[in-house]
Formats: sequence, C-alpha cells, structure tokens
Amino acid sequence: MTDIIDLNDDWVFSSDAHNSSVTLSAPGDVHSALLAAGAIEDPYYRDNEPRTDWVHEAEWVAVKRFQLADIEGGRFTLRFESVDCLAEVSVNGKPAGRCESQFLRHDFDVTELLRAGENEIAVRFLSNSREAEKRAKASEFPMPYTKNSRIGHLNFLRRAQCHGGWDWGIALSPLGFYGDITLVRTGDLRLDDIAIRQRHAGGAVELDVTFHAFAFAPAEAEAAVEIDGKRATGMLRAWPGENRVTVTVRVDNPRLWWPAGHGEQAFYDLAVSLAGQRRDFRIGLRSVALLTNADEIGHRFAFQINGREIFMKGANWIPGDALPARATPDQVRDLLVSAVEANMNMIRVWGGGQYEADWFYELCDELGIMVWQDFMFACSHYPAHERGFLDLVRVEARQQLRRLSRFASIALWCGDNELVGALSWYDVSLENRDRYLAIYDRLNHALEEAVEDEDIGLPFRPSSPSVGRLDFGDGWHVDTSGDMHFWDVWHSAKDFEHYRTVRPRFCSEFGFQSFPSMRVIESFTAPDDRNVSSAVMDVHQRNVGGNSRIVETIARYFRFPDSFEDMVYLSQLSQGLAMKTAIEFWRANKPRTMGTLFWQLNDTWPVASWSSLEYGGGWKTTQYLARRFFAPLMVTAEPDPDTGAIVLFAVSDIEDEKPITVRLRTVNAADGTVFELGTYDVVTSVDAVVEIARIRPESLGDSTFLLFDWRDGDGNHLGENEYLPQRPKAYRFGEPKITVHAEEDWITLSTDRPALYVTYDHGGDDIYSDNCFTLLPGEDKVLTVARRRTSHLGRERAPELRYLKG
Repeated sequence: MTDIIDLNDDWVFSSDAHNSSVTLSAPGDVHSALLAAGAIEDPYYRDNEPRTDWVHEAEWVAVKRFQLADIEGGRFTLRFESVDCLAEVSVNGKPAGRCESQFLRHDFDVTELLRAGENEIAVRFLSNSREAEKRAKASEFPMPYTKNSRIGHLNFLRRAQCHGGWDWGIALSPLGFYGDITLVRTGDLRLDDIAIRQRHAGGAVELDVTFHAFAFAPAEAEAAVEIDGKRATGMLRAWPGENRVTVTVRVDNPRLWWPAGHGEQAFYDLAVSLAGQRRDFRIGLRSVALLTNADEIGHRFAFQINGREIFMKGANWIPGDALPARATPDQVRDLLVSAVEANMNMIRVWGGGQYEADWFYELCDELGIMVWQDFMFACSHYPAHERGFLDLVRVEARQQLRRLSRFASIALWCGDNELVGALSWYDVSLENRDRYLAIYDRLNHALEEAVEDEDIGLPFRPSSPSVGRLDFGDGWHVDTSGDMHFWDVWHSAKDFEHYRTVRPRFCSEFGFQSFPSMRVIESFTAPDDRNVSSAVMDVHQRNVGGNSRIVETIARYFRFPDSFEDMVYLSQLSQGLAMKTAIEFWRANKPRTMGTLFWQLNDTWPVASWSSLEYGGGWKTTQYLARRFFAPLMVTAEPDPDTGAIVLFAVSDIEDEKPITVRLRTVNAADGTVFELGTYDVVTSVDAVVEIARIRPESLGDSTFLLFDWRDGDGNHLGENEYLPQRPKAYRFGEPKITVHAEEDWITLSTDRPALYVTYDHGGDDIYSDNCFTLLPGEDKVLTVARRRTSHLGRERAPELRYLKG
C-alpha cells in the first residue's frame, strides 16, 4: 500500500507582528513571495538589503488546509524534503514534530492526528537569526563565525551558512520550503532511503542496493531490484524502528558513464520496490578512485574514473541564487551548460552553501559534470561539543550520503571547507587551540564515521584544503601533497606571475575578482551610482578593499582607463588573465598537478566577485578564456625560470596520441608587422606534456609579443593563444579601425592594425563562438552565436566592442 498526496501549493505565510500575509508554493521562500506581492523592495537594488531584515527577524506561521476522504487503514507520514530551518509543525492543532535542519528530510507520523474531511497543517517558523543568537549566548564555549557574515551565529544552525552573508554574498537569511511536501500513506513498512554502491571488476558491475525502511510494527516484505533485464530480490524482516536490507544485482559488459570530454554519458533504468513502494532511477555506471599514493614529490592527488586518470577542470559552485525560489532547474541548467561549454568536467559544491536538490545532480549526470561534494561546514567553528548538534549532523550525513549515492557524477565527499584554517583565524582558538581542535575532531570524526558506516564506495577527504588524513597543518601553502587553496595573488595582492611559484597536486580554490558587466551594474544602480568608488558599488562588493584591489591591479597591468565602462572591461580582462596565468602553468605541470577548480563559477546576486558567470548567467571574459585554457588540447607558452627562455608546450587531455601543427608568429604592436617564426609538427600525449619550441626573449623587440595557433592533421583549426613577455600596458598599439559586420547569427570583424583582447560584448544573453582574441589585419574574425539564452535581468544592451587601448 502506498499513496502520495501532494501538499506543495497554496501555503499561506503570515506574520502577526508585521500584519503581513503572503501565499507561496513549495519550493519557495518568503522573501521571493513578498517581492512578487510588492510587499518589499528588491533587496538586490542599490542599498535596499537591510530594509528586509524584518523578514528574517520575525516569526512566521505557514498554514495549509486540505481534504482527506478516507483515513482508515495504513500509516500516514507528513514528509518535508527541506525546511529552512527551525520550525514547529502541528496538525489539526496538535504537535506533530519539529524541524531542526535545512539539510534533513523530516518524516512525521501523523496517523493519529488526521481526520476525515478538512485537515490543517501549521508550520511555525522561528526567526533563524534570533534563534542562532540565543544558542550562541547559551553555548558553554564561544564559537566564532566567519567574519564575512553580516547576520551572525549561523554556525549554530544547520542551514546554508552563506545566507548570513559572505565575501561575495548578500545577507537575507531567507526561510521557507525548499523541497516537496507530501502526505505519504503506507502499510507498516515505509521506504525512506535507497543507497547504491557500485563494485567494478572483471568487465562487470555489481550494484549493492540497500533499502532503508522504517517499521511501525513487525513486518516482512520482499525487496526487489531490476536493471538491464536482471531482477534480484531479498527479504526484509523488520522490527519497529529503522531497518535495512541489501540486494545485489550484476550488470555484465556495462556501458560506462564518463565525464564530459572523455566519453558518453551512458545510463541504465533502475527500479527498486519494497512493500508496494516503487522508485525508478536513471543511473550511470562508473568507478571512482582518488589516487593519493606517495611519490618522489610527496603524495599524489589524482582522480581515476573507470581506471583512467583524468585531469579535473572546473570551478566552485555556490547556491544558484540568494533568493532560493529563483534557483529553478532551468536557471541552474543554464549555468551548468555554460560550464560544459567552457570545457569543464568538475564542480565543487562548496561547504558554505547547501546540498542541492536531486534534479541538480541529475543535471550533472546528464551533462557529464563530476561533483566534488563538501559536507556543509565552512570557515567557522561549530558547536560539536553539544550532543544535540552532533547528533543532528550524524543524521544529516547519513541521509545525504544515501540520497546522493545513486548519482554517477559524485566523485568525492569532503568533510568541510577551511575549518582547519579557522583554528588560526580567531582569538579564542589561538589562545586555546587544543580545545578547539578537539571540538573540530569530534565533528570531523562523526562525518568520517558516517562515510565508513554507509560504505557507498566513494573517496573521502577530511577537509579542503588538506594535506591528508589527521593532518591539521597548513594546506594553503603545501604544494607537494593534498589539495591547495592558493589565495596569495588576490588576498596578498601578489602579481599574477606569483601563480608560477607553486605547483599544486590539485588546486581546489584560487581566484581573482572583477566587476560584472554594465548590463548587470545597470540592474542594481541609478546612473549616479556608476562610479567605482560610489557607496552603492561598495555595497555590491563584499570583500573588504576589493574594489580598490581591482583598480590597483588594473593600474599595475594596463594603462588607466578613460571611462567607467572601460574600467569594467579591464577588470574582467584582469580576472581572465590571472586565471589564464595560473591554469595554463598548472596544466603544463601535468601529471604533478591533476586538477584546478577556480573560485567561483556563479553568483547569487549582482555583485563584484570572483565568478566567471555573472548574476543572470552571462559570460564574463574569464568564462570565454576558460573555454581556451580548459581546451582538451592546449598550447601554452611558459617562462623557464632557470634559462629565461619562453617555452611552448602542448598539453593534452585526449586519450589517444594526436598529431598537430603549431604555427608560431610574432606581432609588433608599434608598427603592426606580423612575422612567422616557425611551424612545428608535434604528436601530443595524454601522459606527458610535450615541449614544442624555445624562444629567447632577447630575440623579440620591446613592442613584440608571441601569437600561436594549432591545427589537426586535417588542417582543422583547434585553438590559438598569445604570450606577452611584458605587461600589457608596455605595448603601444595605436588606434585600430575595427569594422563590424553583423548579420543574424554571424559577426565578422576586421581591422587595419593589430588589436589585442578584442571582446565583442560580454555578459549578455548570447554566447559567441569566441571572444577576447587577437585580431590581425587581413585576417577577418568570424564569430557565430553558439547559444541564445534568456535571463531574468530584462533589457539587453547592444553589444559594445572592447579592445586593449594603447
């Protein structure tokens, strides 16, 4: 027996203290509903943000009425997939349970509370921000929270930490329902979770499918699994409470699921059933290993998928929007498609955000994006000395491990983001590191224990960055083992070239900021605000001193711009060149380095940040450059620190050897001459970086830079790149006359003299086949519209051609 009643729609939220009422459907949040009803101003516009503080400071009651014709027989469970976050639930005026975590599915047995006819569910939301403050005051020990938060003490709550603000994020502290709400009618057995472990050996895959069921009374039922024409069964003999049974099924000669760029994303239909409750999944079969064996350098950090070592290329993921209702499947799909279009094959779901909904990971499976999954802890101390908090974490970890076990895209579980570093960030933990290390160890061990107990067959890392298990040292600056977070270039204002001083085994965080495009800036500013040092531009910059650092870096690398619009363009160019410098160098150090995930892919609101996709999903210059520096076959030029030579390397992630022809030219910015230095035939290898040529810098004039492109054996253009021996501001290009001919999906650009970093629009809805390139006389550049997107930002600006002025 199973019956599911949808309760998502027509919830009425009210706050008596503010005489406010609004209707919303799940998934949804109160801020979005109030905004749609005209009850609050847009919190993203100008400096409106604190004007909505009353929303998170108030208590809200959500009420839903529904009809039940028959309540005889069976058990009724009221199921909330995700509630943010502290809420008391009653049914027909009687207590049903309490929600304590955004990251838990809450199941309340309401059999005895229901009645035939009309029923009423009331959910009383406590103020997340006020309750967090109360818990902090009641704590035996002070628990410092990240300095980036405007709304404090969210480390005492199990919810997205960035909802209190971050150094890129607005602080709204939303509340609401983020997943389905259902009334589930079953017999004495209720199927709660399905966990799947894959075991690959001998050309076959064995799936261990574990059924997690709750028994209201002693019961017995057959558990069945069907896949690829095979059916396997097991018997569950259950006693009241939680129960489990594992059924194993074998798939011979499987079609394997591969990350994007390395093979197809093959899927199988999997059906599971227990006591009349059936679930249908689409799963990919793949093996995942994290290689951390010792070598002559230290310890490796390399992902092996289906027995093949794969260089991971991608970025960090934060929630899709600060207003949760806006992070729809369509909006998120657009962002993830953009990641794949830029040759990314991995994202890191960062620990200050949230475990995403099932549909998010289904999209990652479909698109071939591997997921480094953090547990949701970041940059703070957490009250793991409190039994109730730690018990909540244990349940959270097990639920999430089981839920996400079916997704082929999940590659790694990581305990937290930068909690080891946090031991040295706050006065109380500096004064008594032993105490706070012991508290951290309780938390970290609870997560490791959950991973071991659930045994889903995926790698686990204790923290990021981390040198290794039970190592509480400085992972930021160790490039011989583990993963690194390398922030010296941004936070310490080092030159871009400083990236070449480290060679990480895997760099899971690094980044550089830029302003969003003029289109986004216009969406949150009035005309008088459009100045880099205006109060509103400061509000939309959450990293202390961030705008000043952007401007200072522009002055370091470029001639100072004449207009605010040029400032915006150069900020994006700075960001892109920083990422290009780091990633091309680290890819050229393959296989010592086997992954780079820059900070960050997306934004939650319109803001100056480290993202490559600005709010609304438009491509910044960095995203276009990422498509080049993450290309499967890339040629890069790197300075040799020992000899001073400029060395051309071919870097390939393609499994087969591939012959290419590289053409190397010099471009003189002063007089516009282009000189061909040579043509080189090279066979690339996935196992080694191939040196192509060495150029003495003294053989180049002061106004000269290198330009090179490469083609395959059939003459097909594969890519192009440039290398500037000096900083861009050292070159004097003169004023090119660039002609643009646009016709529907085709744009042709031509010039009378060399132009560098030519960008035909950025941040708009249209995505072009190329952008931020070198344009030469006599060599027209033809762009096509690769994809037309639609964002919610409204009016598009006309494309504005930009190039390096000198």
